[in-house]
Amino acid sequence: MNLRAYRSEIQWTVVVVVLAVLAAVALWPRDHEQQQGGPAAAPPPAERIDPQQRAAAALQPCPTGTGGPAGLAGVSAQCLADGKPVDLAGAVSGEPTLINLWATWCVPCRTELPALQAYSTEPGAIRVLGVQVDSGAGEGLDLLRELGVHFPTVHDGDNRARAALGAPNVLPVSFVVTGSGEVRRIDPPVAFESPAEVRAAVERTLGGQ
Repeated sequence: MNLRAYRSEIQWTVVVVVLAVLAAVALWPRDHEQQQGGPAAAPPPAERIDPQQRAAAALQPCPTGTGGPAGLAGVSAQCLADGKPVDLAGAVSGEPTLINLWATWCVPCRTELPALQAYSTEPGAIRVLGVQVDSGAGEGLDLLRELGVHFPTVHDGDNRARAALGAPNVLPVSFVVTGSGEVRRIDPPVAFESPAEVRAAVERTLGGQ
């Protein structure tokens, strides 16, 4: 074999080896991701809540129903009163409802929640439904117990309810669902400090329905 032929054979050998290595590298990450992807893609386990903790909060049962706003259809949240899933559209169907989004770390929410509780017990008040976001269900139960808030509340652990409502990136924020199922945001999104402020905002937002 002459020198030129020998060099040519070496070059082709190197090319074949390099291509084989590149193919192995290209294939390995996909296989690795498939092996690792299963457990990583699984949803986190639901937070375990002591039944006594739920009982201590003494929350009212979450409302249920059929129909409701089309934009909320199929959106489920966890009822803090009993831990069961609640269809959000059904929960706000049948009558006007005030939906309030809050979180345990939200300082203004700590002022607003008692105002909403006081409003919910007044004659002529519309139904109030709390939606806890961005915080743990256990923390939420403890805060509601501390504040003496008992109106029905759901835990939006995956932010599906928040997204379906089209809520802005600010808390607290409230919506009014009319009797016909139209969802209207209360603007401007300010924290209520008294039941009178809640009533005025509800009446302004409902208008003529």
